[in-house]
Amino acid sequence: MRRFRPVRSIPAATRRPMVAAALGLVAGTVAAQPAAPAIDTGDTAWMLVSAALVLLMTPGLALFYGGLVRGKNVLGTMMQSLAAMALVGVLWVVCGYTIAFGSDLGHVVGAFDYLLLRGVGGDPLDGQSIPHLLFVAFQGMFAIITPALIGGAVAERMKFKAFLLFMLLWVLLVYAPLAHWVWGSGGWLLELGALDFAGGTVVHISSGFSALIACLMLGRRRGFPGEPILPHNLPLVILGAGLLWFGWFGFNAGSALAANGTAALALVTTHVSAAAGALAWLLYDWIKHGRPTALGTVSGAVAGLVGITPAAGFVSPAAAIALGAVTSLGCVTFVTWRTRRGIDDSLDAFGIHGVGGTIGALLTGVFASHNAAGLLTGDARQFGIQIVGVVATYVYVGIVTFILLKVLQGAVGLRVTVEEEMIGLDQTQHGEAGYSM
Repeated sequence: MRRFRPVRSIPAATRRPMVAAALGLVAGTVAAQPAAPAIDTGDTAWMLVSAALVLLMTPGLALFYGGLVRGKNVLGTMMQSLAAMALVGVLWVVCGYTIAFGSDLGHVVGAFDYLLLRGVGGDPLDGQSIPHLLFVAFQGMFAIITPALIGGAVAERMKFKAFLLFMLLWVLLVYAPLAHWVWGSGGWLLELGALDFAGGTVVHISSGFSALIACLMLGRRRGFPGEPILPHNLPLVILGAGLLWFGWFGFNAGSALAANGTAALALVTTHVSAAAGALAWLLYDWIKHGRPTALGTVSGAVAGLVGITPAAGFVSPAAAIALGAVTSLGCVTFVTWRTRRGIDDSLDAFGIHGVGGTIGALLTGVFASHNAAGLLTGDARQFGIQIVGVVATYVYVGIVTFILLKVLQGAVGLRVTVEEEMIGLDQTQHGEAGYSM
C-alpha cells in the first residue's frame, strides 16, 4: 500500500511490557517477545470520519451529475451513483478487497486470502495503526465512487441493466487489479516507485479513460451537437460540487492513514488546488466569453481536486496552487476541443477526470518535495516513473474496458432505443419522474 506511514514514538501501553521483558532478559528468566502492533485511537477516529466523508462524495456526485442532464433523465443519472453504492458495497466485501489487497500474485493481483473478509478484524495490518476492518471500509469507499464517475460519459443513453453489469465486471477486472499495482503490497508500480497518494491513476485515469471508450462506443445522444443540450438545474450542480469538495478532504487527507502532519498537508493542498482550479476556469470564461459562469467555476474546482489527488501528500501548498491552475486550464482546453470535434462525453468524465488525473499524475513527478522527491527537487527519474504508470494504466484500462463493453453489447445491448431516449430514462428505465408538477 503506497501510503505514508509516520514514524511515531512508542505509546506507554506498548512501552511497559517491552521494559518488563528487557528486565527479565537481564535476569536470565524471561525471553523478550516482539510487541504486537498497537491501535492508535486518534488515527482510528480520523479514519472513521474519512471513510464517511469519502462515501458522502458519491451522493454528491449524484447531485452534480443529476443537475447537469435534462430533467427527464435526472433520476436515471442519479441512480447510477446510488446503484454503485449498493452493488460495489457488497462486491468489495465478497471479493473486491482481496483482489486489490490480498497476498501478492505475480505483482499484478491479490490472492483470495481475504475472500468474504476472512480473517479481517480489529487488529491492524503491519505498519498501520488502525483496525484492518477500517482500512477495508476506507478503501471500499474509493471503489464505490470510481465506476460511478464513468456514468458521466454515458448519461442519457445507456441501459441501466448494462451499466450495472459493466460496473460489476469493471470493478473486479480493472479497478481492483490497478489498486493492487499501485497500493497493494508487492504491486509492480508500487515496487517501481510510482507516486499516487490518493488515486490519480487508480481512480481518475482509470474511470476517465473507460468513460471515453464507453461514450465513443455508445455514440452521440440524439440531437448532439446540433441541438442545445443544457443542464436543467445548476443549483443542484453547485450543491453536488460542494459536497464533493467537502468529501475530498477525507479522500485525500484520509489517505495518510493517520492523524498526522501528512494528513494536514494533504488537506491544505487539496483545498488550495481546488480553489486555484475554480479561479483559473472562472477567469478563462471571463476572458474568453466575456462573463464568468457558475458551471465553469465548479468544473474548475473539481478539476483542481482531481489534479491534486495523486500529489496531495507529496507537494507543498504553493506547488498545489500551480498544479490546480494548470490542471484546470488543461481540462477546459480539452473540453473546448472535444466539443468542437463532436465527441459526446456528456458530462466531461474524461475531460475532467481522465485529463485532470493524467496532468496531476505527471506533475506529481515534477513538484514532489514532501515524503518523496520529484524533478524540481533533484529526482528526474521520478518523472519517468510517473510516465510509465500513466501509460500502463491507459493501455490496461483501454484493452479491458473495450472487451467488456463489446461482450455486454452482444449479450444485453448497451444503448436504449430511440423512443426510450426521447421519452427519457427516468420513465423508461425506472418508471419514475424526477419532478411532478
